[in-house]
Amino acid sequence: MRKTRAKKRPLLPDPRFNDPLVTRFVNNLMYDGKKSTAYAIFYEAIDLVSEKSGEANGLEQWKTALTNVMPHVEVRSRRVGGSTFQIPQQIRPERKISMAMKWMIGYARGRNEKSMASKLAGEIMAAAKEEGAAVKKRMDVHKMAEANKAFSHFRF
Repeated sequence: MRKTRAKKRPLLPDPRFNDPLVTRFVNNLMYDGKKSTAYAIFYEAIDLVSEKSGEANGLEQWKTALTNVMPHVEVRSRRVGGSTFQIPQQIRPERKISMAMKWMIGYARGRNEKSMASKLAGEIMAAAKEEGAAVKKRMDVHKMAEANKAFSHFRF
């Protein structure tokens, strides 16, 4: 690379739970720079989760869901000779978290419920129980890596 790598800027913790991971999730959830709307959606979803599950702490359930969605391996394309191989590789911790967040938000947007908060709450509750579309995506990624284990000697 010609330029030096950009240094990571620290994220400020969110106002309600005082957790930088929540801020990161809200930043992924946000559209058109509307952070206050994204926070409102997230907080409403967390309230819905704690209300529906009967537990006091919806944030813990969200963290469990995020952990359940996180992939551990992924396949990367690598060209060897004239053909392209899918090579399984371990994922960096930062990338694990960002992939899990993006999958959860993406599949929440695709759900059939009224508001975005209820969609997100439904996806969080499903992921916490190890079901739902985001967890299925993780399983598919792991299956792909398992199927292509024979090409792991091409690792770079």
